[in-house]
Amino acid sequence: MGHFGGGWFAYLRQEKGKKPQITRELLWRVWEFARPFRWRVLGLLVTVLLITGFTLLNPLIIRDLIDNAIPNQDTTRLNWLALALLSIPIVNGGIGVFQRRLGASIGEGVIFDLRSALYTHMQSMSLRFFTQTRTGELMSRLNNDVVGAQSAVTSTFTNIVTNLVTVIGTLAIMFTLEARLTLVSLIVLPVFIILARRIGDRLRELRRTSMEYNAEMNAVMNETLNVSGALLVKLFGRGRDEQQRFRGYAWDVRNIGVESAVVGHWFFMGLGIATAVGTALIYWLGGNFVIDGEFSIGTIVAFGAYLRQLYGPLTSLTNTPVEFAQSLVSFERVFEVLDLPVEIIESPDAKPLSQVNGKIEFQNVTFSYQDRESGLKAVTRFSFWGNNPDLVKRGKGDGAEGEGEAFRWALKDIQFTIEPGELVALVGPSGAGKSTITYMIPRLYDPTEGCVAIDDQDIRQVTLDSLAENIGMVTQETFLTYDTIRANLLYARPEASESEMIEAAKAANIHEFIADLSEGYDTVVGERGYRLSGGERQRIAIARVILKNPRILVLDEATSSLDSLSEALIQQALQRVMKGRTSIVIAHRLSTILAADKILVMSQGQLVEAGTHHELLKQDGLYRTLYETQFQHVTDQEVTD
Repeated sequence: MGHFGGGWFAYLRQEKGKKPQITRELLWRVWEFARPFRWRVLGLLVTVLLITGFTLLNPLIIRDLIDNAIPNQDTTRLNWLALALLSIPIVNGGIGVFQRRLGASIGEGVIFDLRSALYTHMQSMSLRFFTQTRTGELMSRLNNDVVGAQSAVTSTFTNIVTNLVTVIGTLAIMFTLEARLTLVSLIVLPVFIILARRIGDRLRELRRTSMEYNAEMNAVMNETLNVSGALLVKLFGRGRDEQQRFRGYAWDVRNIGVESAVVGHWFFMGLGIATAVGTALIYWLGGNFVIDGEFSIGTIVAFGAYLRQLYGPLTSLTNTPVEFAQSLVSFERVFEVLDLPVEIIESPDAKPLSQVNGKIEFQNVTFSYQDRESGLKAVTRFSFWGNNPDLVKRGKGDGAEGEGEAFRWALKDIQFTIEPGELVALVGPSGAGKSTITYMIPRLYDPTEGCVAIDDQDIRQVTLDSLAENIGMVTQETFLTYDTIRANLLYARPEASESEMIEAAKAANIHEFIADLSEGYDTVVGERGYRLSGGERQRIAIARVILKNPRILVLDEATSSLDSLSEALIQQALQRVMKGRTSIVIAHRLSTILAADKILVMSQGQLVEAGTHHELLKQDGLYRTLYETQFQHVTDQEVTD
């Protein structure tokens, strides 16, 4: 745990002294989420006033009982006063149930709206955002921070109003009963304020740090408790290391919880002592007033009761700035996500793609992965395997300084045209920019410079839904949801019929396999589809694209990790799915390259060669080198697949 703690303590030293920005703009944004529930909020305020008002009657009833009913032996008055003492908690209980219902409906409504806004905003983020942000951090924002924000709207707000009304009402009655004692009771008020100022900032800091510790712990759990993470840990025998890493973050969460509890205890202990001093003074002076005959025993008893009702809410009000600031930390973290700029924005005058022919043009496209910030900046990030956690420094040109132009630009001045119905193969060494090109077509990224066009339309002027509808993509890493095969296939087109789904599965060479399963198409594929083999997952992904029936196909043809039978079945399926469609394929097999109408050769983010197989061999350039080192040593069977 030690090497984790050092990084965090350094971070805390950086954070020390920072205060929450409780600005008018922040409060207004908080109110914007509560606005739809304004009538319920008003009803909540009414219940607060009613409960507080009835509660303030209790000491007056007791005073009347002691000073009048009992000394005068007035049984009728005694009966009515006793009935009032019984009725008040019953009435308050009934109003409290209604108040609780209102508060819960407001709180859960705010949670729903916040989560919906966060999820919608995250869904609108580009792929860049998800590559720069850990899943655990996103889960923390959607869960822990949203619940904290709910507490600000319901519990904190309700408590503030209740305590404020109670203090004002109690002081008004106390001044009516005895102004001198009331002033004495307020002597300890500066002690409350000093304690709140001294300890309040520390409690707020601990709250924010606790939330960030929990976010980091959640990130570790998300990284190691999914199928891919668990497999990685087991294959490399890093189970104990990961357990220790998790224990390190859990230990930090534990420590911050203990420190928060201790600091909070000191705070309330100080307030308790101040309350005891004020109470002792009041009873001492009040007792002397009773002895001197200045007012009755009932009055001093009532005054003591009001004093307890004053110091409790006054203690809470003294801590209100701390609680409110702590609650606003949650809103700040939620708003940080909502304020992240959306990189892929649909133009207001965007038009849908219709009657797509499939012509694709890259017009002087340049793209950099480092040209803008995208992830969650407020959450501290650590290296996944490093012994010493280091803050990840990000910014414009992050990581590019001193690395050269090739590192900064993923694509540089790319220009080519794919005619409708053509099959184009992308080849080149690893890191050449092939995948980046395929990501630009469905607009997972936007060019830093230049334009990508489909049928002579800049795709930035096309609706995102119509773009997704007309482009089908099969990536090397196939993702299936934890659901049935049927659900995974119909994800492409939910309205598809049973026969259409089966035809797509047959075209992808996967129907017979599915039919042989005990539950057929209703078989659950497991987390990320890991109950199936790699070849089976990829064929289901191909069937999903066939069912979608797009005009343009973007494929990563990588099958090197599959057995020869699965590879052959997938190649047959790909040939069927590419027929009659514009296809751009990251090609790894000579058979696909030979079948291509055009081959684009990439190197270090640049298009260095283009042409057919025979044309490129004659150029004696990079393609010939790739052919001689990677593609030439294949069997005759593969060439004729």
